[in-house]
Amino acid sequence: MASGKAKHGGKNAKEKPPAGPNLNDPSLYVNRELSLLEFQRRVLEEAQDPSNPLLERVKFLSILGSNLDEFFMVRVAGLYSQLESGAVETGPDAMTPAEQLEAIREVYEKLFAEAHKCRKELFAELKKHGILMLDWEELSDAQKETATRFFEDVIYPVLTPLAFDPGRPFPHISNLSLNLAVLVRHPNGEERFARIKVPDTIPQIIPLHKPPSRRSGRPLTFVWVEQVIQANLQALFPGMEIIEAHPFHVTRDADIAIQELEAEDLLESVAESVRQRRFGAVVRLKVPKKMPDSILEILKTNLEIGDDAVYRVEGPLALVRLKHIASLDRPDLKDAPFTPAPLQGLSEEEDIFAAIRRGDILLHHPFDSFQPVIDFLRAAARDPNVLAIKMTLYRVGPNAPVVEALLEANARGKQVAALVELKARFDEESNIEWARALEREGVHVVYGLVGVKVHCKVAMVVRREGQKIRRYVHLSTGNYNAVTAQLYTDIGLFTCDEEIGAACTDLFNYLTGYSARNDYGKLLVAPVNMREKFEALIRREIAIARSGKPAHVIFKMNALVDPRIIRLLYEASMAGVKVDLLCRGICCLRPGIAGISDNIRVISIVGRFLEHSRIYWFRNNGHEEILLGSADLMPRNLNRRVETLFPVEKPALIRHLRDRVLAIYLKDNVKARRMKKDGSYERVPRKADERPLDAQAYLLQTKCSRTST
Repeated sequence: MASGKAKHGGKNAKEKPPAGPNLNDPSLYVNRELSLLEFQRRVLEEAQDPSNPLLERVKFLSILGSNLDEFFMVRVAGLYSQLESGAVETGPDAMTPAEQLEAIREVYEKLFAEAHKCRKELFAELKKHGILMLDWEELSDAQKETATRFFEDVIYPVLTPLAFDPGRPFPHISNLSLNLAVLVRHPNGEERFARIKVPDTIPQIIPLHKPPSRRSGRPLTFVWVEQVIQANLQALFPGMEIIEAHPFHVTRDADIAIQELEAEDLLESVAESVRQRRFGAVVRLKVPKKMPDSILEILKTNLEIGDDAVYRVEGPLALVRLKHIASLDRPDLKDAPFTPAPLQGLSEEEDIFAAIRRGDILLHHPFDSFQPVIDFLRAAARDPNVLAIKMTLYRVGPNAPVVEALLEANARGKQVAALVELKARFDEESNIEWARALEREGVHVVYGLVGVKVHCKVAMVVRREGQKIRRYVHLSTGNYNAVTAQLYTDIGLFTCDEEIGAACTDLFNYLTGYSARNDYGKLLVAPVNMREKFEALIRREIAIARSGKPAHVIFKMNALVDPRIIRLLYEASMAGVKVDLLCRGICCLRPGIAGISDNIRVISIVGRFLEHSRIYWFRNNGHEEILLGSADLMPRNLNRRVETLFPVEKPALIRHLRDRVLAIYLKDNVKARRMKKDGSYERVPRKADERPLDAQAYLLQTKCSRTST
């Protein structure tokens, strides 16, 4: 009978290494939706922070309201859809849709209660500065008269009361609409229900002061529009007794589904989907705490919702409307204005093309002006040597100088091709209008690829120079949107590198035609090869660490969700790679877990500007590599979108991004929060002898475009 030793192979047999940690363990992953709500908490903290100017704090509270609206329209709506379809599949955190909805409600209710506490504090501070946001009951008789005149002259003509009775069905309540539920009594004693929509075409806060009041020292006084309507309901229901009236706010599923394979005309398909957005299923009903159950039951029954979708609120129902207060002309209560830096080193006698030929140019918006990007396209439109312009357009906004430059180029006989992504969520209508305008003028317009969104940011100018053709390229982390370029941090690169130009040509051929190419030279392109190449770069850093050499990566992005990338980063930490993650929003990785992620640090910066740039730096044993681009580390970016990551190769630009951008963000001790292993965040502590450093404020002071020369 064989001995146990012989059975296991004897002394010379290879001993099986001890099993490592299970990197698929759900406890290693933060739920995506709860992480997104944690980001909203950081937005709220900016509204709560007394070191921010008062109206900027009001602005952050408005942003929170807008973000939470979108969270319900898209994320919560998606969970309800999964629940209704009977889906049992879970994510890496193993939470079911039902468990997520329950957890979301608990976090959201606490967050919204804190938000309204903050609103009260802000209103008290505004009062000290001569800005009064009053309830109807607080108005003087003279102010009530002023509000009533405004009602009669401006509001009353556009209101449409809609009755609900056996002869008239319950009216449709559109998405994000603010309404009044009114109960009236007929002279015959019958009680009836009516709904009044508060039109968003009229002012949402009604001024009760004369225009020059700030200069004269008198306070600015406002009242909510729904309260003015509520106080004047008798005009809408003459001869009826107004029993009671209560505001309510509806949020619907707004994540449109486009059946591309069945749509003969994608433009019309998207346009119809946008029209249908206001009819999606209701996912949230906000009502005042004092609304009686009898009226709430009418709403619940006719909106076809249960108690899980009802949220009782103390105060105004739509926080997003605080943007009207934040926009008041009170510069003393706002951030100091700034002027973005112009393009450095461009002499009067040379054009933008000559400057790019001298060396690659890096622009960091909004610290550097976005104007050079517009000037680049305008110069291309007017230059007789330019033959063609090709460009991707994702979110260009309603007023788009970039599109105007393309139209001018087309009018001047250039070959112009624009890939307009119609499926850019909540920007579809703007993109549809621009696509039609471009098509009317004869521009070659392409609407993207079936099944994926085109999210990459690329503009290419083809120019004749003597006997040769040269390609000038602008690649960016952000959209070609002149407005958001002043509000978001993004980085763009001008280059005429021949290999990058050739890769961009291949990319546009892929986007506009047919291509089975699986390599794009210096570019990483999703969904083709970005995941494979990006993972290989992390594995290379792991191999360097295992060889006993220093290894380090710094990734700056909006979100880290992808489970495969998270597992690789855990492996990197376990191998000894130092991992610094500047992750503004969602992060599903847990840092600081002993033996797994103790080499990982996660920092989130929420400040004056929305951090939007994606920067991926690899130490690579001293031969640094740095990639910029449009892609976050999420499954949708790596698998279901056309994205690009592009290299910054000039040593001067690499040093600038490493030492004057990434290093500054990592040293931030004012706006930075560090993530704890439970998924929550805390302010980065500052040592007693350490000077405060706000990275964005620092970059505003030291703004300067960088060239490789």
